[in-house]
Amino acid sequence: MNPDRMDTLGSSLVQHGKQNDRVYLMKLNPDDREQIIDTLDDLAKEEDYSKIFAKVPASMEEIFLGDDYTVEARVKGLFNADEDGLFMGKFLTRDRAVVDNGQTIAQVLDLARLKADDDRKPAPGFQVQPMETTHAETMAELYSQVFDSYPFPIFDPDFIKETMESHVHYFGVFQGAELVALSSAETDMTALNAEMTDFATLPHVRGQGLADLLLDTMGRAVADMGVQTAYTIARATSHGMNIAFSRAGYRFAGTLVNNTNISGGLESMNVWWQDLSCL
Repeated sequence: MNPDRMDTLGSSLVQHGKQNDRVYLMKLNPDDREQIIDTLDDLAKEEDYSKIFAKVPASMEEIFLGDDYTVEARVKGLFNADEDGLFMGKFLTRDRAVVDNGQTIAQVLDLARLKADDDRKPAPGFQVQPMETTHAETMAELYSQVFDSYPFPIFDPDFIKETMESHVHYFGVFQGAELVALSSAETDMTALNAEMTDFATLPHVRGQGLADLLLDTMGRAVADMGVQTAYTIARATSHGMNIAFSRAGYRFAGTLVNNTNISGGLESMNVWWQDLSCL
């Protein structure tokens, strides 16, 4: 299945396609505030998608609620540290709104909160460094080894290079000369936030704290750039990733129901966030 595509609706950025079976309003331009809901509805109806997912400032909450959206997650200070950000979902089929593994999701979240105060140090013998465009082929290969599917085309070296040259900062963990883990910070310098995402670790080095190492390194790096709020959208059934963010001081913001096609199927995702001024 082809990756979902990025489009501009009015002056706002959306991702949409059959892989995730949704429209995702990634960045709302203020000029589109009055017509954006109708525009999203029209696109979803035309393409027969089963969910609309929108990241919007809190000042838009009542407008979206009036069109059958629900608040799935709330991030304090997502926009320039002075306005909350909402992740809002509108379900266009009954099945898309049904959570089949709610008990598992709750258990993972409980465990992540329980381990929030754990002090974990990454195993020795690993080095983390910023990635360059010359690494793109190796990065794409690692991602293809870890994920059966992904919501963005990170298996494509050209996509990695394009994002690296615009607004995404990738970091890798090396064991000697071997690249064994990756992550990225997708920055929005107009809103002074960053999404901590694209975490992938090769199977033979899992359980050694590499996600913790990457997360700490990325947080400090983007804070030095002026980013004020970090957040993530993590697989809700992933013990390791939810624990890593909880342990790093991130706060739980909510669960996005049946939101993202990752590792072969649609999964619910947990949102976590952190005020980077604490670093």
